[in-house]
Amino acid sequence: MPSESLRTGDEPRAQAPAPTDFKLLYRKLEDALAQIERVDNVAEMLEAILQNLIDRFGEDLGFEGGRIYRREGDDFFLCCGLGKSRDAPIGFRVPRDYPPHLRTLSEGLLIVRPGDPEFDQRLEESIGVTSTFAAIAVGEGNSYIVALSIRGEVREEQVLYSLTALRHVINLKLRQEKASGVIEQSRIIHEVILPACAPAFAGYDIDGRSRAAEIVGGDLFDYLPLSADRLGIAIVDSSGHGLPAALLARDVITGLRMGVGETSQIVPTIERLNQVIHRAALSSKFVSLFYGELRHDGTFIYCNAGHNPPLLRRGASFVELDRGGTVLGPIPRGRYESAEVRLAGGEVLVLYTDGVVERRSRGGEMFGETRLRELLRGLGDAGAKEIVNAVIAAVDEHGRGVPPDDDITVLAVRKS
Repeated sequence: MPSESLRTGDEPRAQAPAPTDFKLLYRKLEDALAQIERVDNVAEMLEAILQNLIDRFGEDLGFEGGRIYRREGDDFFLCCGLGKSRDAPIGFRVPRDYPPHLRTLSEGLLIVRPGDPEFDQRLEESIGVTSTFAAIAVGEGNSYIVALSIRGEVREEQVLYSLTALRHVINLKLRQEKASGVIEQSRIIHEVILPACAPAFAGYDIDGRSRAAEIVGGDLFDYLPLSADRLGIAIVDSSGHGLPAALLARDVITGLRMGVGETSQIVPTIERLNQVIHRAALSSKFVSLFYGELRHDGTFIYCNAGHNPPLLRRGASFVELDRGGTVLGPIPRGRYESAEVRLAGGEVLVLYTDGVVERRSRGGEMFGETRLRELLRGLGDAGAKEIVNAVIAAVDEHGRGVPPDDDITVLAVRKS
């Protein structure tokens, strides 16, 4: 297990806005699809979405053509071709036993390259496909398959990220009708899961607060009393916000509660959670998770699954807790690791979600990690609750007059 980590500089780590960054890609797709007006006919909506993706993201993702297949009974028929697939034969029937379609329906997404055993060159050429293609199943009961031709060499992990984000935002677009009764029930469940008060853990001052951008949110945090000498601390940020995000965050917290116990099983538990989320019927989402276990002597063993690295304040400098792995959901065989730090007296650990650092002002400027660090330095000997309230107040002041577009969660742990 790696010990005392990692970055100790005062400047936040660089985060290049590469198109393969999963959260950035998700937001770009979500923002693009938000511009598409609702269309009652699902096929027409998917066509508008697919054209938008080819036009706006062809360069980033390599999409050069797209096809939409609609289920009729047990069969799928080609109902639309765009880009390089615009001349594809409309009405073309895909054989029921065609392996790529069977896998797409079973797994929700796939990538097939020319030369793969599943790639039927004769069949694909008859609809104009000669390159690698990816496919996702979307809609109620996987009633549509969207296939995308990809030019050039494809790196599987990047494409899987892209497909997962794409499937998620399409399904969200198709599920815009919200049932107020379900939302209210979810809000109640969400509030029940959030801790009612901070835990009593000798030698520590702990506090946390979460606020949703909508009626329910995709942020959650939890305290897990594991033994007299071990306290689990978790923070979750589900993709997007609102009802779908809230339900996913709830499931992750529930799974975490079931997976950890008297014997520390951090990495195996998180790897199992990742597999469960990926295999779920609605596995079109992703979630970041930070989970750690604190001991009275200051030892803190943690795993960071794609979450904003918590900041351990040591005097005027900071340590980022960033060891772990990628977000949960997109990569079925994701591997994770744990790391260890030790809190000394007077040191403060602050956990937060990206709604804090990405809150924008009227001028479009993000609150940012640099501003967060400066605020934490200035709080000196403040207690955990004072730190949490100060961060949220500063974020609110920064974004005054601009409606929040993401949930906000902050936790603080101060060792006496």
